[in-house]
Amino acid sequence: QPYGTAIVWQDRRTAGRCDQLAADGHLPMVRDVTGLVLDPYFSGSKVEWLLANRPIPIDADLAVGTIDTWLLWNLTGGEVHATDPTNASRTMLFDIRSLQWSAPLCELFGVPMHALPTVLPSSGRMGLTSAACGVPAGIPISGIAGDQQAALFGQACVAPGMAKNTYGTGSFVLLNVGSECPPPAAGMLTTVAYQLADGTVAYALEGAIFVTGAAVQWLRDGLGVISSAAEIGPLAASVTDNGGVYVVPAFAGLGSPWWDPYARGTIVGITRGTTKAHLARAVVEAMTYQTRDAMEAMAQAAGVTISDLRVDGGASVMDVMLQMQADQLGVTVRRPADQETTALGAAYLAGLAEGVWPSLDAVGAEWATEAVFEPEPDRTIADLLHAGWQRAVERSRDWITH
Repeated sequence: QPYGTAIVWQDRRTAGRCDQLAADGHLPMVRDVTGLVLDPYFSGSKVEWLLANRPIPIDADLAVGTIDTWLLWNLTGGEVHATDPTNASRTMLFDIRSLQWSAPLCELFGVPMHALPTVLPSSGRMGLTSAACGVPAGIPISGIAGDQQAALFGQACVAPGMAKNTYGTGSFVLLNVGSECPPPAAGMLTTVAYQLADGTVAYALEGAIFVTGAAVQWLRDGLGVISSAAEIGPLAASVTDNGGVYVVPAFAGLGSPWWDPYARGTIVGITRGTTKAHLARAVVEAMTYQTRDAMEAMAQAAGVTISDLRVDGGASVMDVMLQMQADQLGVTVRRPADQETTALGAAYLAGLAEGVWPSLDAVGAEWATEAVFEPEPDRTIADLLHAGWQRAVERSRDWITH
């Protein structure tokens, strides 16, 4: 039985605790062991808060996990309490080199190791469905991956140097860096991209952008600028530029490469001539600027040149945004024929485990392009716009008193 409601990834209630841990000198260990930063985005401090602030008995029956663990537990009728390395690597409790739970970090956060799920390969049979869960019994459950790692796999980014960006509520840029875990990189996260049944492991650098599509929802639900999300693209395209307006959607702080939980949303450059179309365009442009910030930091950290970007997620249907993105990055942007790449990645992982696809090459052959966006050769305007964005970001940072 659940002990209470879960805490979502955008919740910032443990920001002060993360600051305290950093001040106490724990950041280097966290960076080295987990590839993460001390930020309330990750599960470790949330689990600590739950155990300290809710009447949860810490006994032999306690079971802790991320949403995949909860789903697997229910699908198997309570038979399997497990996760995979991609989800475990987001908890701030997992050693991404040994692929095991970290005893020092579990002790630091007060999380009993016996309560954590078993870590199984992302591609491999984890268990079978139970009739108790409402579906037929005996269906193999053979693919599990975190949202963004699944999208990386669904985009067939199975070779080092391949990158994707998912434009969802937030945006997440992942770059496959191969089988060797790289050292911590400033402003970037290091994560397990996937582990196959034969033990093959791939790592990725990730740039985490907390708010992109959520800013479109804010325009719709908070301000009433649009009545549906589909209106944002045409409205943004109805003006030729942003009119000097920049929106920094730091509603939950800033992620990569800034990692500032105390930043807050900011609008700058408003004049009497500013219209809702300028505001809409500024929100769309913010998606592309944040992606550029993350990808430039990632390419520098990995020492690679990213030749193109594969995109997916709800906002990737906007041609105007993808053209802006190509111009900002100076690289080709490719949208796949099947944009449900997160679900597709989980299916590929399951299919590999069960013999539907014989190899990673066979998975790569499944990927097909629907649209290609080439960058404007002259980068003058793109760089001027990005410079304005960086000025706006500085005004949003460290806003909350702490």
